[in-house]
Amino acid sequence: MAILYTIGHSTRSFEELVEALQAHSIQTLVDIRSLPMSRRLPHFNGGYLEKALPEAGIHYVSMKALGGRRKMIRDDSPNVGLRSLSFRNYADYMLTSEFQNAAAELVRLAQHSRTAYMCAERVYFRCHRMLVSDYLVAHGHEVLHIDATGPVKRHKLTSEARLIDGQLIFRGDRLL
Repeated sequence: MAILYTIGHSTRSFEELVEALQAHSIQTLVDIRSLPMSRRLPHFNGGYLEKALPEAGIHYVSMKALGGRRKMIRDDSPNVGLRSLSFRNYADYMLTSEFQNAAAELVRLAQHSRTAYMCAERVYFRCHRMLVSDYLVAHGHEVLHIDATGPVKRHKLTSEARLIDGQLIFRGDRLL
């Protein structure tokens, strides 16, 4: 079992992000944005983070294979419990070996370094961090959400999530 943390950069300053990460002793920040950049906040561009975070004692890793904004890859999605098409597309992507290999790499990092994974949304349940967190929790890991320097919030599996034959399916009460 690994313990992983999550954070969304939102409109924070770089210093606020570092302060929140350091308050929770984060050693590695894994960027799970498909496009690790921000037009409005250039201090959240991957290149900047890769150079600036080590100065704060935090290792930066970009993991685009866990990035959101996935296109539809199947017409017969088993994830009928998710109303949002973008969430359903991501949940379908989570059934691929590409996602599962990247998630396994994220867990390996967390087993050797106190690790947080990050995307843009501050509130985890408004972005794909919620689905990644569900996957990790369903597979026996602990996920804690960082908002700022205060207490973390333990992730609870989404009510629609079901572990079926080792695969996380979001079906809720709907039949497959």
